[in-house]
Amino acid sequence: MLLQVGGQGSRPTFFEMAATHQLPASLRAALTYSIGVMAQRRPALHKVLDHSDEFFALLMLVLEAHSLQTTDASFSESLYGLRRRPAEITQQSQEPTQTSGQKLNISGLTRHQRILSVVFLVVMPYFKSKMESLYIAQRGSMLQAALWGRGDSDMLDIDETATRISEVQEQDASRSLPFIKKLKAFLAGCYPWIHATHEGLSFTYQLLYLLDATGFYAPALHIIRVHVCRATGQELADGCFFEKCKK
Repeated sequence: MLLQVGGQGSRPTFFEMAATHQLPASLRAALTYSIGVMAQRRPALHKVLDHSDEFFALLMLVLEAHSLQTTDASFSESLYGLRRRPAEITQQSQEPTQTSGQKLNISGLTRHQRILSVVFLVVMPYFKSKMESLYIAQRGSMLQAALWGRGDSDMLDIDETATRISEVQEQDASRSLPFIKKLKAFLAGCYPWIHATHEGLSFTYQLLYLLDATGFYAPALHIIRVHVCRATGQELADGCFFEKCKK
């Protein structure tokens, strides 16, 4: 199933690229909601919701690896009739002296670029999601501590026993796993800066792509030196995407 969003030439439009980048988030939201509804009748599915990050990362790993191997495109890009090509090959393929057959023979991604594509499509979003969870948990605990600090003394006296028990448990955990606890606190502290840097770079690249000042829609594509191009109807009809798998 291919979704065409208009545009001319091999360069995808800004809206096509935006749609391909928003599709994984929409897919995750839909799966989470569906599993949540089914979990009301099948409590065993709550385990999937408890490990939703790992479940979705594993699912996307299978989809992205298969799509990159067979179509030289991510899962969402393949749905929009797009493919990935090395940046140097894309520039060479625009020369009029080359035939269409020569373009197809040299337009495949390398193994290194496929691996890096999977890393940026699956691994990096997974770690970013875990860091966000750590940041939210730490911020929630800090907010709870601040609220308890401004509470009435009577409330503190009522929960004095529970507080002491939690303090003992935290001390035991800090003694047994000090490095992991410090690492989580460090990652949670770094997350706002990492998130701001990522969002700033993404916005800059998207704005430059919209203004036709660069061929890279995202920083990850620039790092692995890959352009996203629109596949021709002849390529899709002839199944040229699968020829590299037979070799």
